Amino acid sequence: MKRKNPVYPLRCAAAVALLLAVRPSMAQDTKETSPSANAARAEVSSAPAALSFPGETIDSWHGFKRHRFQVDGCEAWVVEPQKALPGKPLSWCMEFPDAFAERCTAPQLLQAGFHHAHIVVGNTFGSPTALGHFDAFYKALKARGFAERVTLIGLSRGGLYAYRWASANPEKVAVIYGDAPVCDFKSWPGGKGKGKGSPTDWNSLISLYGFKDGQEALAWPGNPIDTLAPLAKAKVAIIHVVGDTDDVVPVAENTALIEQRYKALGGEIEVIHKPGVGHHPHGLEDPGPVVDFILKHQPPAPAAP
Repeated sequence: MKRKNPVYPLRCAAAVALLLAVRPSMAQDTKETSPSANAARAEVSSAPAALSFPGETIDSWHGFKRHRFQVDGCEAWVVEPQKALPGKPLSWCMEFPDAFAERCTAPQLLQAGFHHAHIVVGNTFGSPTALGHFDAFYKALKARGFAERVTLIGLSRGGLYAYRWASANPEKVAVIYGDAPVCDFKSWPGGKGKGKGSPTDWNSLISLYGFKDGQEALAWPGNPIDTLAPLAKAKVAIIHVVGDTDDVVPVAENTALIEQRYKALGGEIEVIHKPGVGHHPHGLEDPGPVVDFILKHQPPAPAAP
């Protein structure tokens, strides 16, 4: 379905509905004879463990507490909400986490109870080495009780990062939010279609992926537009926001192909178009529609033991 940048208020009600949907039932422990002991036990068992990472430092990000640390030799961070939703859902910005953040859902998701994360892998285009760092980061997050299935945010070239990791790990992803996302590196940085391309980045990509030359890169069948079947099978929900006059990452060569092919596979995808807008600015003046979509497609939290 195509939507033209509607204006919605922030959906606090959507966060409340998600909270109610995932709240586990509380059964009385028939083995405990003391009501006060029962109450104490419930209070202790429901108290979340304090979030911490080895060698971390603490600062703030958009008014929320941020943990900064190292994973697999890379700088990484996790921002925590004032009150986390059950199951600890997580959004993960793959690249450019500070670009247009207020327009691209992360602060609003934090307000709704999500944690938000990033690991710095540099300008690596979703290369095999980058995917290894992502695997290590996910493992560190999972060890601290975060949700099994995360929400990935892919801005611009971050689309390559998000789709590449998601296609290799579909069972670990609930939602992909792509914002003017690169979905075929032949389009960008290759510049083999209508887009401007970037020769310097194209040469760097060829080297990082280990291709012997440009021809091998062009023939490679592993771009996001080619690897959607695992995502559809795992029922990953996809939403894109695009500028219709984007001449850096043309819609026709990227999002339009994802939309057409994902629907043909039976997958759920929504695309919000911004008429007359180019590659920038990313996001929406009111990101409420994207926030709503992400909240709606979160899996239920596991029941408490």
